[in-house]
Amino acid sequence: MVRGTAAAAALVSLLAVPAHAAPREPGVRPSAASAGALPAPDVAGLWDVLRAARRQGAPGAMARLDDRDTVHWAATGVADRGTRRPISNADRFRIGSVTKIFSAVVLLQLADERKLKLDAPVNRYLPGLLPDDRITVRHVLSHRSGLHDYTNEMFARTVPGFEAVRTKVFTHRQLVNRSLSKPRTTGPGGAYSYSNTNFVVAGMLIEKLTGHSVRTEYQNRIIDPLRLRDTFYVHPRTTIPGRHARGYLTPDTAGAALVDSTEQTVSWAQSAGAVISSTRDLNTFLSALLGGRLTSPAQLAQMQRWVPAGGSQAYGLGLRRRDLSCGVSVYGHTGAVQGYYTYAFASKDGRRSLAALANTSNNSTVLNSMLGTLESAFCGKEAKPRRGSALGEMYEDVAPGIPVVPDRN
Repeated sequence: MVRGTAAAAALVSLLAVPAHAAPREPGVRPSAASAGALPAPDVAGLWDVLRAARRQGAPGAMARLDDRDTVHWAATGVADRGTRRPISNADRFRIGSVTKIFSAVVLLQLADERKLKLDAPVNRYLPGLLPDDRITVRHVLSHRSGLHDYTNEMFARTVPGFEAVRTKVFTHRQLVNRSLSKPRTTGPGGAYSYSNTNFVVAGMLIEKLTGHSVRTEYQNRIIDPLRLRDTFYVHPRTTIPGRHARGYLTPDTAGAALVDSTEQTVSWAQSAGAVISSTRDLNTFLSALLGGRLTSPAQLAQMQRWVPAGGSQAYGLGLRRRDLSCGVSVYGHTGAVQGYYTYAFASKDGRRSLAALANTSNNSTVLNSMLGTLESAFCGKEAKPRRGSALGEMYEDVAPGIPVVPDRN
């Protein structure tokens, strides 16, 4: 069913098909665990959330929900403001900090292979990199290293900051050095303090321990085994391969026009946020991870050793847990990169997964609204109205110390 065919900008599609009627997702085998007590998803509510994000300034928004034997698609608005092409779940996009799960999975696989110990100092593997030998791999992957997030200064002014790094290519060490020029936020093993620096260090660990690039390790360990046909790590190339949604950055100045931020190196993020994917591939990835197909049970359990992360969140090793209004917890990550905001979460057993995108960023109202995709997907009609704001949970993927811009409409 397609609604709103009179104008591409108003296109909304909402489909639900039995899995046997659609191509079976390659590389995914259902977990033996049951989705059990999860409420039925509210697909109409999911559509309403995406329409709200459009009203609040997103050119387009979309979501895909995989629920055991059923797949739901929803999409509204445009992928390209110039051509007015409707956005679609076939579009690829930049997933921002959802990349951190990819990096964590590679390191946990290396732990399975006995090439890495989570409680060993980072400096054992990267001698002299960090100023404190007490900072461990576990501290880095759980954002408890105390390493300052260099993106706070980099993006203190949203558009000028972005334009200054849009085509630059950084080394990992250059990014870490930016962090080390600032005081640490906590001692090693202290309270959770989100920092992209941690996952730049994770990328350095991957490359040192394997002798290969981050791209090669993502490809060989995750992308190829799961047959993720829309997932790429193209750094430092600036373009998104194939059909994709363009991204639009909201300026700090009220009323200023959105900035097309699609083409960029994302070198400022790399192993902390430079992967490209699709809603289909993100659901496949999370279902495989939580279904136990990417790591040993022991390492998956390590990934889910939670520390408080503010509000209704906890953080493990590269993995977020969000506790929803109906009492259900979901597992995944948010992802912000200039022009794109992503939710990618799944049930504990991976049998229900949701990936959603708004093709704008730096708009706090849109970011908060998109949380409703999780409520609709996992709480269904049992979702309770949210009180207050969860901004601290919403936008920390980029420059966690810098407020984002409220709705301009």
